[in-house]
Amino acid sequence: MKKQPWLRLLALLMALALAAAACGGSSDDDDDAGSDTTAADDGGDGGEEPAGDPEPTAGFDGTTIKLGVLTPTSGSASIIGKPLTTGNQVYFDKVNAAGGVAGKYKVELDVRDTAYTEATAIQEYNASKDGVVMYAQILGTAIIKAVLSQMMQDQIAGSPATLDADWIREPNLVPLGAPYQMQVINGIDWYINEGGGEGKKICSLAQDDPYGDAGQEGIDHAAEELGFEPGPRVDFAVATADFTTQINQLESEACEAVVLVATPLDAAGALGKAAQAGYTPQWLVVSPGFLKLLYAGDLAPYATEHVKVLSEGGNWGDESIPGMTTMIADLEQYGGEQGPDPYFAFGYAQAMAVHQILEKAVEMGDLSREGILAAIQEVESLSFDDLLGDYTYGPVEERDPPRTNTIFAFDPAAPTGLTAVVTGYESDAAGSFEFDG
Repeated sequence: MKKQPWLRLLALLMALALAAAACGGSSDDDDDAGSDTTAADDGGDGGEEPAGDPEPTAGFDGTTIKLGVLTPTSGSASIIGKPLTTGNQVYFDKVNAAGGVAGKYKVELDVRDTAYTEATAIQEYNASKDGVVMYAQILGTAIIKAVLSQMMQDQIAGSPATLDADWIREPNLVPLGAPYQMQVINGIDWYINEGGGEGKKICSLAQDDPYGDAGQEGIDHAAEELGFEPGPRVDFAVATADFTTQINQLESEACEAVVLVATPLDAAGALGKAAQAGYTPQWLVVSPGFLKLLYAGDLAPYATEHVKVLSEGGNWGDESIPGMTTMIADLEQYGGEQGPDPYFAFGYAQAMAVHQILEKAVEMGDLSREGILAAIQEVESLSFDDLLGDYTYGPVEERDPPRTNTIFAFDPAAPTGLTAVVTGYESDAAGSFEFDG
């Protein structure tokens, strides 16, 4: 049902506004935001009466909106954090060139290096929170879990650069994309039904933290729905130097397929050790485990034959994807030396999500922390011009993420190193997954 948060400039205009307002809601002249909920109506077409300009508040001085970014710009996970943050920046550079949010409020990013550790993330959160209206990016499942309780206490919102299904019911978070659990469920369903995996033993090699737990949750659900007994989960610590023990264990367990839940350096380390040992299962790599640079050298022949990557979206440069041409043009104009990269694309889409929330907050006349939290629940959906699947929003209990996946093969000749095997894959098992409230 269409929500009608009737807002008024002045109490003296209330009667007139109630008489003139139509049920059509706001119009959207901002194609970049990708949603019909992101721009306030000017009142001239009989639609919703706009609120007044937002008052200055923490992170907003009346002209500039400051957004925080908590991401690794050093350490092993910086190969994700840096292009992802460039995606955030390129998108908002484009928005600023068009005048800013609502055509008049420029956006600045306050980027803080978490080094992909909880302690540093908490420190940088506390150092930055008073100067931002919300966080445009917080990278890492364990990082989100480390700062979320403080975010709730501080009534501040943030967009997780992590796809754990745990975020769906969290009112302080702005999740996007198909959750890791969906990636794994659909990936296993594809493998069993279309990838030659019927009757094969499926195991996992997983980071020993909440990110690894999210992948395992997908495996467990797929096993229950598809009727197979999963093999063991083999854990590893972030930045493991030698995967000999883990690969030997998987091989000794006769695992014929392995779901790999890792970040790129660890994923490449594990695959490299498997190649060296002559161990050749079907690897199903959850999206944050891939980076072309790490797969394209000596590992390329092995990865081409034995790796599938579970992600979302389509091939880089595919002009049938509405948002692709715009994103690539923005990258060329504002991205400097940044090349084609799936993490850049996610960061760009993440900024699209945050932009839509900010447009709604401005429409409602309130960029305070409370105003942004209210705006999150007033946006009916977030749209990404098919760079990612649309995400149903509204009240937090009604949120529903995309449940489709793309299964990619490694292709060293492709711009990002990935070529889609199948797009828009959705299994019955994914459809039956329930998100805890």
